[in-house]
Amino acid sequence: MARPEARRFARGRRPSLGADTAPSDRFGQATEWIARAMGTPWFLIILTLFCLLWMAWNTLAPEEWRFDSAAIGFTALTLILSLQASYAAPLILLAQNRQDDRDRVQLEQDRVRSERNLADTEYLAREIVALRLAMQEVENGAVTRDVLREELRRLLKDIEKSDRKRAKKSAQAEDGEDA
Repeated sequence: MARPEARRFARGRRPSLGADTAPSDRFGQATEWIARAMGTPWFLIILTLFCLLWMAWNTLAPEEWRFDSAAIGFTALTLILSLQASYAAPLILLAQNRQDDRDRVQLEQDRVRSERNLADTEYLAREIVALRLAMQEVENGAVTRDVLREELRRLLKDIEKSDRKRAKKSAQAEDGEDA
């Protein structure tokens, strides 16, 4: 059976970060947010500014204020960037997996919708063919308005005749009961 989160996605609603969201879903949403944020120009600009400020501070600041040595290649900065990269790759993969799940649900919905549209189209095509055949019969003179009117008049007379017979029989039956 599908998890409640999957059913919410299947109906097209995105869960919020509220209290009713499962912890694993909140984590997944957080990873998607981080992955989206890392893929923006602002992230690259901020990361570049951070690295430039780090290197400038550790190069130009007084010796006692420096915390990462330029002489040994900014080891602390390299470790921080490596840590950021080591977390970025799995977070991006998690976000992609969640997107794949949503895409799979969307594809299934599209497939069902396409099947329904195909069935509707086939039905309409059959109806159009039936109408064309009927129009051909009308054009060929098989059924004209005058013929149709005459047939309806004849049927109406037959109905009136049978109604009169029925009324006559019921009147005779009532007379027989009164006697």
